[in-house]
Amino acid sequence: MRGTGRGRAAGAPAVPLAAMRPSDVLLEAGWLGPDLDHILFLILVLGAVLTTFVARFRAAPADGDRDRRPSMLRGLGVPLTRVKRALRELERKTFHLCGLLVPLVHLVLLERGVAPADCVRLCWGITAAGWAADVVRVNSAAVRRRWPLASILREHEATQLTGGCYFSLGCTLAVSLAPPSVAACAILFLVLGDMAAALVGVSFGGEVVSQVKLGRRGKKSLEGSLAMFAVCFAVGCAVFAAVPLREYAVFLAAAAATLTELYEPFCLNDNLTIPVFSALALQIGLNRIRCPACA
Repeated sequence: MRGTGRGRAAGAPAVPLAAMRPSDVLLEAGWLGPDLDHILFLILVLGAVLTTFVARFRAAPADGDRDRRPSMLRGLGVPLTRVKRALRELERKTFHLCGLLVPLVHLVLLERGVAPADCVRLCWGITAAGWAADVVRVNSAAVRRRWPLASILREHEATQLTGGCYFSLGCTLAVSLAPPSVAACAILFLVLGDMAAALVGVSFGGEVVSQVKLGRRGKKSLEGSLAMFAVCFAVGCAVFAAVPLREYAVFLAAAAATLTELYEPFCLNDNLTIPVFSALALQIGLNRIRCPACA
C-alpha cells in the first residue's frame, strides 16, 4: 500500500516527469513516505490550534484593572514565583510559532511546481537579508532603538545576533540538505519541541520530576527535556504516519533534537543545530528502515 493513497489509474497515459508535483514523483518511485499534502494539512492544523490558543490567552479579559493572564497560568499549576517569567517566555514563543511558515511556504511552493533548487536559493536569500539587517542592528544604536521586536529580545541579544538569525540559517540548511518531508519535520521539532522545552522548563523545571539541573551550563531541567522529546516524537510519528516502523527513525531524531537542545554542541545556538542534527538523525533512521525517500 502506498502512503499517499493516490496512484495512476491502470491504462492512464504516463505524465511527463517535469509536469509532476514532487509528491507525485515520489509516488511513482514507489515511496511509502508521507504525501506532501499530508504534511501541509498537519502544519495547518497545528498552526490553527496553537494560534487560536495563543490568541484566546492574549485576549483574556481583564478583571477590572487586573490582568487575568497570571491567574490563568496559576490555574495551570505554574508556581507563583514563576508566573512573570513564564508570561515573558510565552510572549517570546508566540513569535516563535511564525516559524511554522517556513515548512508551510516551502511545501506550498514545491506543490505549485517550483523547483527545489529555486526554493533553496530563496531560503538563502531571505537568510542573508535577515543576517544583514541584524548585523546593522547590532552595530547601530539608532537602529537598535527602533527595532520592532526589541521587547521580546533576551538581554544578551541586545548587543548580539538574535536567535532569529540562527533559526533562519538552521531552517535553510535543513531545506538545503534534506528531502522536503525530513526538512519539514526537523523544522517542526525546532518550532514545537523547543517551545515545549522552554515553556515547561520555565514553568515547572525542578518542581515536578527532579531538581537536578542538566545541560552544558546546568540551566536546563528534566521536565523541559521530557516535554521536548514527547512533542518531537508525537510530531514525527504524525508526519511519517504512512511509514512502517517509523517509531525507530522518529525516536532517533527526537532524541537527537532533545540532546542538542540540552547540551548545545560546539557551543552553537540551538536554533541552528536542532534542525540540522534532527534532519541528519531522521535520514539515518529512515535509511535503516529502508524508506526510499532518504536513500
